[in-house]
Amino acid sequence: MFIIRSEREGDRKRIRQVNEAAFGQPAEADLVDALHSSGAAEISLVAEADGQIVGHILFSPVSIAEARESLKNAGLAPMAVLPPYQRRGIGSLLVKQGLEDCRKAGIQAVVVLGHPD
Repeated sequence: MFIIRSEREGDRKRIRQVNEAAFGQPAEADLVDALHSSGAAEISLVAEADGQIVGHILFSPVSIAEARESLKNAGLAPMAVLPPYQRRGIGSLLVKQGLEDCRKAGIQAVVVLGHPD
């Protein structure tokens, strides 16, 4: 059973570890840290299994070229799940809850840039 919840104070170290393990490098964890430091982390959720953080997703404001200025947009990046927990639906749960939280926050469009695989 997995629990999806908002990031809490004290979660950042574990979120960094999840991102580094999922991507096999620190770049995505550095991005998360930079977005938090700049105040641009709009929605940050974690997935827990047995009281341990095993997944993370972050949404931050983005601009879309040629979109209405009044349109409130967010970028979904990164999303990470620890390798032993991948392919169990955790990423899908994080995306579903994240999109719902975006909708509640008045975000009208979410963009994702990623690899086709």
